[in-house]
Amino acid sequence: MAKTAQQPVLVIMGVSGSGKSTVAGVLAGKLGWDLAEGDDLHPEANVAKMHSGQALTDEDRWPWLEIIAAWIRKRTESGTPAIITCSALKKKYRDVLRGEGVVFVFLQGSKDKISDRLASRHGHFMPPSLLESQFEALEEPTEEENYISLCVSASPAEEAEEVIERLGLLPAVAEGNETTAL
Repeated sequence: MAKTAQQPVLVIMGVSGSGKSTVAGVLAGKLGWDLAEGDDLHPEANVAKMHSGQALTDEDRWPWLEIIAAWIRKRTESGTPAIITCSALKKKYRDVLRGEGVVFVFLQGSKDKISDRLASRHGHFMPPSLLESQFEALEEPTEEENYISLCVSASPAEEAEEVIERLGLLPAVAEGNETTAL
Protein backbone atom coordinates (compact mmCIF):
# COMPACT_ATOMS: atom_id res chain seq x y z
CA MET A 1 0.00 0.00 0.00
CA ALA A 2 1.45 3.33 -1.04
CA LYS A 3 1.28 6.09 1.55
CA THR A 4 -0.22 9.38 0.44
CA ALA A 5 1.35 12.81 0.91
CA GLN A 6 -1.73 14.06 2.73
CA GLN A 7 -4.12 12.43 5.17
CA PRO A 8 -6.31 10.21 3.01
CA VAL A 9 -9.95 9.71 2.35
CA LEU A 10 -10.67 6.17 3.52
CA VAL A 11 -13.29 4.08 1.72
CA ILE A 12 -14.31 1.36 4.17
CA MET A 13 -15.45 -1.46 1.89
CA GLY A 14 -16.76 -5.01 2.02
CA VAL A 15 -19.95 -7.02 1.81
CA SER A 16 -23.00 -6.11 3.85
CA GLY A 17 -22.45 -7.11 7.47
CA SER A 18 -18.65 -6.87 7.36
CA GLY A 19 -18.70 -4.01 9.86
CA LYS A 20 -18.14 -1.04 7.56
CA SER A 21 -20.38 1.39 9.46
CA THR A 22 -19.15 0.34 12.89
CA VAL A 23 -15.44 0.47 12.04
CA ALA A 24 -15.90 3.75 10.15
CA GLY A 25 -17.67 5.28 13.15
CA VAL A 26 -14.90 4.22 15.52
CA LEU A 27 -12.26 5.58 13.15
CA ALA A 28 -14.07 8.90 12.70
CA GLY A 29 -14.39 9.24 16.47
CA LYS A 30 -10.72 8.49 17.09
CA LEU A 31 -9.44 10.68 14.25
CA GLY A 32 -11.99 13.50 14.32
CA TRP A 33 -12.54 13.16 10.56
CA ASP A 34 -15.63 13.74 8.41
CA LEU A 35 -17.74 10.59 8.03
CA ALA A 36 -20.40 9.65 5.51
CA GLU A 37 -22.47 6.48 5.35
CA GLY A 38 -22.54 5.45 1.70
CA ASP A 39 -25.85 3.64 2.14
CA ASP A 40 -27.46 6.99 3.04
CA LEU A 41 -26.56 8.24 -0.44
CA HIS A 42 -28.49 5.53 -2.31
CA PRO A 43 -31.39 6.78 -4.44
CA GLU A 44 -34.77 5.81 -2.97
CA ALA A 45 -35.37 3.34 -5.81
CA ASN A 46 -32.23 1.40 -4.83
CA VAL A 47 -33.28 1.25 -1.18
CA ALA A 48 -36.76 0.03 -2.14
CA LYS A 49 -35.30 -2.61 -4.46
CA MET A 50 -32.94 -3.98 -1.81
CA HIS A 51 -35.62 -3.82 0.88
CA SER A 52 -37.81 -6.02 -1.33
CA GLY A 53 -35.01 -8.60 -1.54
CA GLN A 54 -33.77 -7.76 -5.05
CA ALA A 55 -30.07 -7.38 -5.73
CA LEU A 56 -28.94 -4.16 -7.38
CA THR A 57 -27.63 -4.23 -10.94
CA ASP A 58 -24.64 -2.29 -12.20
CA GLU A 59 -27.07 0.19 -13.79
CA ASP A 60 -28.66 0.74 -10.36
CA ARG A 61 -25.28 1.40 -8.78
CA TRP A 62 -23.70 3.89 -11.22
CA PRO A 63 -25.63 7.00 -10.05
CA TRP A 64 -24.93 6.07 -6.42
CA LEU A 65 -21.22 5.56 -7.09
CA GLU A 66 -21.03 8.96 -8.82
CA ILE A 67 -22.53 10.62 -5.72
CA ILE A 68 -19.95 8.90 -3.52
CA ALA A 69 -17.14 9.81 -5.95
CA ALA A 70 -18.21 13.48 -5.83
CA TRP A 71 -18.18 13.36 -2.00
CA ILE A 72 -14.66 11.88 -2.07
CA ARG A 73 -13.36 14.39 -4.67
CA LYS A 74 -14.64 17.33 -2.64
CA ARG A 75 -12.52 16.19 0.30
CA THR A 76 -9.40 15.17 -1.62
CA GLU A 77 -9.40 18.46 -3.54
CA SER A 78 -9.62 20.43 -0.29
CA GLY A 79 -7.10 18.19 1.50
CA THR A 80 -9.69 17.22 4.11
CA PRO A 81 -9.20 13.74 5.60
CA ALA A 82 -12.45 11.80 5.67
CA ILE A 83 -14.08 8.39 5.84
CA ILE A 84 -16.93 6.97 3.77
CA THR A 85 -18.48 3.52 3.73
CA CYS A 86 -19.23 1.83 0.42
CA SER A 87 -19.47 -1.84 -0.46
CA ALA A 88 -17.31 -1.17 -3.58
CA LEU A 89 -17.56 -4.86 -4.42
CA LYS A 90 -16.24 -4.77 -7.99
CA LYS A 91 -13.02 -3.31 -9.33
CA LYS A 92 -14.95 -1.21 -11.86
CA TYR A 93 -16.87 0.37 -8.95
CA ARG A 94 -13.64 1.15 -7.11
CA ASP A 95 -12.23 2.61 -10.33
CA VAL A 96 -14.97 5.27 -10.14
CA LEU A 97 -13.96 6.07 -6.55
CA ARG A 98 -10.18 5.85 -6.89
CA GLY A 99 -7.92 8.86 -6.97
CA GLU A 100 -4.96 10.55 -5.37
CA GLY A 101 -5.31 10.36 -1.60
CA VAL A 102 -7.96 7.60 -1.59
CA VAL A 103 -7.26 4.40 0.36
CA PHE A 104 -9.62 1.41 0.39
CA VAL A 105 -9.92 -0.49 3.67
CA PHE A 106 -11.23 -3.95 2.74
CA LEU A 107 -13.03 -5.69 5.60
CA GLN A 108 -13.11 -9.37 4.78
CA GLY A 109 -14.53 -12.38 6.54
CA SER A 110 -16.09 -15.76 5.91
CA LYS A 111 -19.68 -16.11 4.74
CA ASP A 112 -20.51 -17.85 8.02
CA LYS A 113 -19.04 -15.07 10.19
CA ILE A 114 -20.72 -12.30 8.23
CA SER A 115 -24.00 -14.21 7.98
CA ASP A 116 -24.04 -14.46 11.79
CA ARG A 117 -23.49 -10.71 12.04
CA LEU A 118 -26.32 -10.00 9.58
CA ALA A 119 -28.70 -12.27 11.48
CA SER A 120 -28.25 -10.13 14.60
CA ARG A 121 -28.58 -6.78 12.79
CA HIS A 122 -31.92 -4.97 12.93
CA GLY A 123 -33.37 -1.99 11.10
CA HIS A 124 -31.22 -2.13 7.96
CA PHE A 125 -32.80 -2.18 4.49
CA MET A 126 -30.37 -4.82 3.22
CA PRO A 127 -31.88 -8.22 4.02
CA PRO A 128 -29.57 -11.15 4.90
CA SER A 129 -30.98 -13.02 1.88
CA LEU A 130 -28.87 -10.78 -0.40
CA LEU A 131 -25.55 -11.70 1.23
CA GLU A 132 -24.88 -14.48 -1.28
CA SER A 133 -25.27 -12.04 -4.19
CA GLN A 134 -22.75 -9.73 -2.53
CA PHE A 135 -20.17 -12.50 -2.20
CA GLU A 136 -20.80 -13.47 -5.83
CA ALA A 137 -20.18 -9.88 -6.96
CA LEU A 138 -17.12 -9.35 -4.74
CA GLU A 139 -13.82 -8.86 -6.54
CA GLU A 140 -11.06 -8.48 -3.99
CA PRO A 141 -8.77 -5.47 -4.47
CA THR A 142 -5.67 -5.99 -6.62
CA GLU A 143 -2.07 -4.79 -6.35
CA GLU A 144 -2.81 -1.77 -8.56
CA GLU A 145 -5.34 -0.46 -6.04
CA ASN A 146 -4.36 1.54 -2.97
CA TYR A 147 -5.77 -0.67 -0.18
CA ILE A 148 -5.25 -2.61 2.98
CA SER A 149 -7.19 -5.72 4.06
CA LEU A 150 -8.42 -6.53 7.54
CA CYS A 151 -9.94 -9.77 8.78
CA VAL A 152 -13.20 -9.08 10.64
CA SER A 153 -12.32 -11.37 13.53
CA ALA A 154 -11.25 -8.59 15.93
CA SER A 155 -13.45 -6.05 17.70
CA PRO A 156 -14.33 -2.88 15.76
CA ALA A 157 -12.08 -0.86 18.11
CA GLU A 158 -9.16 -3.22 17.45
CA GLU A 159 -9.81 -3.10 13.71
CA ALA A 160 -9.87 0.72 13.81
CA GLU A 161 -6.58 0.77 15.74
CA GLU A 162 -5.04 -1.56 13.15
CA VAL A 163 -6.11 0.80 10.33
CA ILE A 164 -4.64 3.81 12.17
CA GLU A 165 -1.38 1.97 12.82
CA ARG A 166 -0.97 0.42 9.36
CA LEU A 167 -1.67 3.71 7.57
CA GLY A 168 0.16 5.96 10.04
CA LEU A 169 -2.92 8.17 10.48
CA LEU A 170 -3.01 11.21 12.73
CA PRO A 171 -6.00 12.63 14.59
CA ALA A 172 -7.31 15.97 13.36
CA VAL A 173 -7.47 18.84 15.82
CA ALA A 174 -9.93 21.72 15.73
CA GLU A 175 -8.48 25.20 15.34
CA GLY A 176 -11.24 27.75 15.37
CA ASN A 177 -13.77 26.49 12.82
CA GLU A 178 -11.26 24.47 10.80
CA THR A 179 -10.09 20.89 11.15
CA THR A 180 -6.43 20.31 10.37
CA ALA A 181 -4.07 17.39 10.66
CA LEU A 182 -1.52 17.38 13.47
